[in-house]
Amino acid sequence: MNIAIRLFIGYFLIVGIAAWFLISIFAREVEPGVRHATEETLVDTANVLAELAAEDLAMGAISQGKFAGAVDKALSREPRALIAGVSKHTVNARVYVTDTRGIVQYDSTGQALGADYSQWRDVARVLRGEYGARSTKENIEDPHTSTMYVAAPVMRAGEMIGVLSVAKSGTALQPYADRARERVMRAGFLLLAISAAIGLVFTLWLTWSLNRLRDYALAVAAGKRATPPTSGGRQLSVLARALTQMRAKLDGKHYVEQYVQSLAHELKSPLSGIRGAAELLQESPAPEDSARFVRNINEQSARMQLIIDRLLVLARVEQLQAPEDVRTIVLADLIATTVHSRQQALAERQIGIITVGEVATAVQGDPFLLQQALGNLLDNAIEFSRDAAHITLQVSVAEQHVTLSVRDSGPGVPDYALPHVFERFYSLPRPATGRKSTGLGLAFVQEVAKLHGGVARLTNQPEGGALAEIELALGRKN
Repeated sequence: MNIAIRLFIGYFLIVGIAAWFLISIFAREVEPGVRHATEETLVDTANVLAELAAEDLAMGAISQGKFAGAVDKALSREPRALIAGVSKHTVNARVYVTDTRGIVQYDSTGQALGADYSQWRDVARVLRGEYGARSTKENIEDPHTSTMYVAAPVMRAGEMIGVLSVAKSGTALQPYADRARERVMRAGFLLLAISAAIGLVFTLWLTWSLNRLRDYALAVAAGKRATPPTSGGRQLSVLARALTQMRAKLDGKHYVEQYVQSLAHELKSPLSGIRGAAELLQESPAPEDSARFVRNINEQSARMQLIIDRLLVLARVEQLQAPEDVRTIVLADLIATTVHSRQQALAERQIGIITVGEVATAVQGDPFLLQQALGNLLDNAIEFSRDAAHITLQVSVAEQHVTLSVRDSGPGVPDYALPHVFERFYSLPRPATGRKSTGLGLAFVQEVAKLHGGVARLTNQPEGGALAEIELALGRKN
């Protein structure tokens, strides 16, 4: 299982369990909280009504006096109240008054008039001078039918003359409890959803960061150019840099070994020529032979210098992970500058240049490297073309890339050589001189193309000549 998914599951389980625990506690505490708040209100109500009932109870007219009439009128009112989203259209409290013996003298419902309530906790405790309250279920099997009773002493001239109790049915309180519980549950599930969303975003971010690091590691393992990821947190960035350093050290060791072997192989031939010419010069040959041997030494020395210089340039390009000097380059300007720098070689061979295609196209890249790459292709085309021929430079644009091609009019590349032309030090004899180049030009072109997210190709044309192409990522058009 993906590590990010594991983290998400673990995170969601922890958050989910904690949220569910809190939701359960809040949900369980909603109804008791409503009842406690209601009880506090009933205490105030009972004490106020006890003061109002004192005069009628003392006169023995509690059932027919002003108090009873006022209560009856209050209970018949229609409040039309909207409380926390719950409509209230009736006054559904119950009021009863007992004397000091606990006998009911007044009952707003008329049900218990004359009954002995001296054993009920609300009345009994008040008669003992304590706080009296009780909760009684009308239906034992239904907890929602519980009715709350709160009593207060009826005082006259400093003496207790009776007890007044106010009752509130649980059925009337239940909508408020249910609504509060519903809101708590809704808020809890919203909290869970938000927590899950945050966890999902975190998981996606972590997955994206890990995938970038994985792709970079795979690219490093495959020897491809890749930019180490810098996002994803400090630890992942440090790991990416560690991979980069490890790759640099491993690649550097292999790179040096490979280049030393290649350089030693390529320098062996000119060194042998120089050594042979020097040995012959020691034998005091004829002046014309001495001149030829000296000329051979100079040529082989120049070849060695050229190999070393081009190898250093190629080594630098191969070590780059991205172009150093990225600019917007109009290909028409690039082509014009490159052709102008080869005017002498073109004039000596009487070779013309034909430029076709969408040369006004612009790309993003390193001007120096792209000019050097195009120059290498143009040099090859000049050396392999016939005298008084022409070379075609063409720019073609596709959906996501632009292709810069150089086509000559020479004999083309032998089939056996096509798979090897981009290898370092692989070279073919030039038709005009029979000599080989350093074999590093096309390798340089290939590295520059890769550095710009493209590829280099070399093919033969059916009608004759070779076609060299550099495909680059497209920037923008002018």
